[in-house]
This record gives sequence, C-alpha cells and structure tokens, in this order.
Amino acid sequence: MRPEALFPIFKPVTVIKGIGPRLAKLVERAAGPHLVDLCWHLPSAIIDRRYAPQVANAEPGVVATMTLTVDSHKKPPNKRLPYKVYCSDDTGTMALVFFHAHEDYLRKTLPEGEVRVVSGKVEKFGKEIQMTHPDHIGTAEELTQLKAVEPVYPLTTGLTLKVLGKSIQGAIDAAPDLPEWIDAAYLAKQGWPTWRDALVQAHAPEDEAALEPLSPARQRLAYDELLSNQLALALVRLSMRRLKGRSIEGDGGLRAKVIAALPFRLTQSQETASVEIAQDMAAPIRMLRLLQGDVGSGKTVVALLAMLNAVETGEQAALMAPTEILARQHLATIEPLAQAIGIEIVLLTGREKGKTRQAILDKLANGGAAIAIGTHALFQDDVEFKALAMAVIDEQHRFGVHQRLTLAAKGKAVDILVMTATPIPRTLMLTAYGDMDVSRLPDKPPGRLPVDTRVMPIERLDDVTIAVKRSMETGASVYWVCPLVEESEVLDVAAAEDRHAYLQSLFGDTVGMVHGRMKGKEKDAAMEAFAEGKTRVLVATTVIEVGVDVPKATVMVIEHAERFGLAQLHQLRGRIGRGDRPSNCLLLYASPLTVPAKARLKIMRETDDGFRIAEEDLKLRGAGELLGTRQSGLPEFRMADLAVHDELLATARDDAALILDRDPELESERGQSLRTLLYLFEREAAVRNLRSG
Repeated sequence: MRPEALFPIFKPVTVIKGIGPRLAKLVERAAGPHLVDLCWHLPSAIIDRRYAPQVANAEPGVVATMTLTVDSHKKPPNKRLPYKVYCSDDTGTMALVFFHAHEDYLRKTLPEGEVRVVSGKVEKFGKEIQMTHPDHIGTAEELTQLKAVEPVYPLTTGLTLKVLGKSIQGAIDAAPDLPEWIDAAYLAKQGWPTWRDALVQAHAPEDEAALEPLSPARQRLAYDELLSNQLALALVRLSMRRLKGRSIEGDGGLRAKVIAALPFRLTQSQETASVEIAQDMAAPIRMLRLLQGDVGSGKTVVALLAMLNAVETGEQAALMAPTEILARQHLATIEPLAQAIGIEIVLLTGREKGKTRQAILDKLANGGAAIAIGTHALFQDDVEFKALAMAVIDEQHRFGVHQRLTLAAKGKAVDILVMTATPIPRTLMLTAYGDMDVSRLPDKPPGRLPVDTRVMPIERLDDVTIAVKRSMETGASVYWVCPLVEESEVLDVAAAEDRHAYLQSLFGDTVGMVHGRMKGKEKDAAMEAFAEGKTRVLVATTVIEVGVDVPKATVMVIEHAERFGLAQLHQLRGRIGRGDRPSNCLLLYASPLTVPAKARLKIMRETDDGFRIAEEDLKLRGAGELLGTRQSGLPEFRMADLAVHDELLATARDDAALILDRDPELESERGQSLRTLLYLFEREAAVRNLRSG
C-alpha cells in the first residue's frame, strides 16, 4: 500500500484549479498524469526579468521589466496591421505592439494616463523601440509577485508556459515533507537540502548555474531517483537469492565433444565466461547471469555449453529468442553440433501447429528432447518440461523481468542466462541489470574481417547504386537501410516503399523489402528469400537490427545515417562481415551535419568495438536517448543523467547493498523512510519482494 503521506502528490493533474480535461491532456503529454510527474518535470532554461532599464537605455534583444506611463492607444486602419499602445518614462517613448488585438481588453489593461509595469523582449523597429505582446502587464503592486527569474519548462504543442508553470507550482505546493531516507553523514558531507527543499529550489533557479545537473538541488533529486532504482534491483536480486536453487554440475563429456567438433578454437573470453557460468550453476543458489557480447562474438556457443552442462546431469534446457527468425538461426547453429553428439533438439514457435506441435510437446514432457529452442511460444500454458533446469533468454531488453520468471516457473529452481548483443555502458548496466552478475565477450572470433566503413554525402546516391551493382556482379548481397522519418512508422514505411520502387527500377525483382508494418509471416518470408539468395538487395527499416545472419550479405547502405544513434548504427553494421569475404558499410548523410552527428559518424569510421561505441554514445546522447529506452525496457530517468551522475550511481549501488545487508526487510526507522522512497518513484513491485511488505 502506498504510504498516506504520498496521497496528495499522486492525485491527477485535474485537481489543480484551472486545469480541466482539455488542458490536463496537454499537461499529461508534457509531464505525466499525476502531480508527482509535474514535480519531476524540471526547468530547462530561465527568463531573467531583473533587468529594469529606462527606455533610452533598453537593449534590443533582451528581456526587460519596465515601469512606464501609458500615453495613447493607436488603432490601425485595417485589421492586418498591429494595434499599438505608446508608453513613456523620463528618457523616451516605447510602443507596445499587439496583433489581432481586442481594443476594449487593452484599454482596460493599459488605461491612458496610468503607470503600468510591463515585462518582455525589447526590440528595435526602424527608429522605434518596441515590445511585441509583453509576457506580463500589471500595476507595480500586482507585479511584486512576478518572479524576478522565471523558470522555462519543456512544453508540448498547445500548452503555454503560463499554464504549465502554474500547474507545476500547484504540484510543489502539494508536496509533503517526508522523513529523510539518505544517510545523515552522507547528506551533510554533500551539503544537500532536504527532499522538499531540493524540489522547491530546483523549480526556482536563480541563475543558469542552478539548471546544471551538478547543482546541489538537482544532485539531491538525481540521487533519490538512482537510490530508488538500485534499491529496487537489489530487492529483486535478494528475493531471487532466497529462492531455493540447486547445484548443477555435469561431467563435461558432451561439452568436450562439442568443443572438439567446432571448426575453430574458443576465444579467451568465451572460455572465461563458460567457467563463470559453470561455477554459478554448481552453486546451490539460482543463477541469474547476463552474457554481454558484441555482434558476432560467439554468445550462442557459450550458451550451448551452459545448456549441455544441464543435459549432462539428465536435465533439460531451453533457449528463447524474441523472433522466429532468430530462433531458427540459433537452431541452425546448434543443431549440427547436437547431432554430432547425439542429443535431440526441438524448435517451438507460433508456426508449429496440430500434430507437429503435439509431437514436440510430447518430447518435452517425456524428456525425449534435451533442448528446446523457441519464441514466446515456450511460455504457453500447455508447454511442459520433464525436467527444465536451465533457461537461456536471448536479446534481453525485448523481454521483461516478468517473462524471465514465467519461463523459470516451467521447471524447478531454473538457472537463467540472459544474452544481449547490445553493448551497454557500465552505468546503464547497473541501472538495468543490477539484479544480475555479468560476463562479457569483448574478443571477436578468429577469421572475422573488419568492415570497411565509409561516410559520404547523400547527393552521391548515383555513385552508390553503381557500386552496389558492381558488388552484386561479384555475388554479394546488399542491405539497404532507409532513414528514420520523424517518430512515425507510417512515414518510415513510405520512405522504404519509395526506395524499394527506385531500386526495383534499376535491379528488377532481385529487390526485396522488410518493414515494421508487415505481419510476422511476411517479414519472415522476406528475410528467408534474402537469406536464400532469391532476392539480392533487401530494403529495410530498422527491423533488421537484431541478430539476423546472412553470411552472403557483404554490403550495407544506411541512408541518412545522421538520424540514427551510435548503438543503432553499430547494430546495423553488425549484420554484415559475417562470412569470409571483405564487407563494406556506406553511411550516407545529408548536410549540414550537427556537431553530435559528425562525432557519431567519426566514431563509426574509427572503431568497431561495441563497448567503446556504447560508452561514446552515452556521452554524446545521454541515457534517455540511448538504445531508445522507451522501446528497450531500460529504466527512464527524469532527473538523473547517467553521463553526468555516474558517481552518484556507484554510491547509490553501494548504499543499497549496505542498507539491505543491515536491514533486509527495511523495518528500521530509515528502512521505513526508504519504503516511502520506493513508492515515491513508483517501484511498488520491489516493495512486494519484502517478506513483511
């Protein structure tokens, strides 16, 4: 149950006076549906209204707050021209300019002969000093409440700063004083304010410095957010550790045979990861390990060795992939090795129906099949294993914690290995996978050739198509990735269809297409035709990012590469260079390039080390944009910026570990405050992991 102290700020934004259903929709789009969301919506800039010059000294282009006498109103002869109100002080005259004006309203607001204070941007038009549509107009008394420094917030179309500012003020007024959850000594050392004071200060910046992520108020709020994240993950981890595990230790026979049958030697990091996984499986607690390897670093082989460890003890293992294409690909890698050592593997996806499907289910239930490879179909209720002991989940951020646990429930104390091909910076690892141990595969398998990456302007499209034609004549297959168009899948598809039609006019029916709006079966068919060489050019939106393996594909063209994030470009480039032939990646850009886009393209040319690319991406874009967190299931932070607050994250992690070491049920006085913190950041699920919660 959410603590009562938090009820006031979890009310809907409609409780604020003046925010009806229409405005509430806009406020919700900008910040979120509850008052607490408004608290987290921090200002991005300030308007400083402290500059109060006389007319003769007013600097054009600067916001000024001026005390003036209203002299006269000048109504224009036709409506297209502006309405002007002339005002003055001892040094000169200024025109207040209004378009589409309501005369009676202006005469009431600016009565002739009276003194008024106006605030807005000063402009010079010809010889006339002007202020167009002042932000504020009032008497000297009314404007004492005018903030000398006004916070500016990120807005959404149709929402004004006035409305949002008023709403946020309402939310801050509703925020309660809460008991302190930060360790007293650490709080004093940092010199941070209390939670509520930090909130008030963050929304009332006095100068530019107060907007910086390292200002005391913002640091404090960022730390609260990171601590709630780390504490929640630590609680999940603790509850996993409490679940009874079992020791799985095979005799190594099957693994030795597979290693002997491989056409290459394992890399050093593959050997190390295999040892770490085997040690985890041998321990009597449940394994929850992340295997992080760059594109083509040989994760599938490591996963197979882990599964065989379970099979050697007479148990079963399962490997789950996010798409049917990927599941079939894993099968293609693993099946020949499994046949060589005489164990049976089955594939279960949505495509298997009727008798075929029933035969597979029977083999899993009676133990005839040692390993199952599949998609979400493995989760279905009628899928039963005789003795599932080990589950491998590929491409972690397509599956949430919930799905990890659903698959684990198909067996008794199942060990879980999660694989991801997206290199994730260390700080993000801690926020997303803090409940797991991690093995990394930084080396590339022997024989992998580096991809030659070139950057060129999009005007050279004709040269590119000529180069593509030449490559196709030597037997190469080509990926042609279309640009991201705004935030719209519909427009992405339109761009892909246009490019597909253009390339078809050049290369005929050898051009296929795959995009996000196609049905699963259509996508699979398009990918299969490309993999089998029936089509030679595949026009695609970013749906091809993850895991698709076509060794014949040695050319990748990415249009408008400047619109993609680094991690995304790296993932896309990883689709080529998988065979024994040299590969080329062409990044086409449109001028002018922004500074970050230039930096991204430069890094792509310099390196193919996914881990370095991930760290650079974090620096360039910040964690919010990285990996498109909205799609990826990674946590989104409202106040913490991982590129800046990485030290706070490390402290929060240590703090969470120490807290749970001393008070695993959060029952002490500080423990109770920390429960409030978890609810404040909507981490209810973590509280449920407490025995007494």
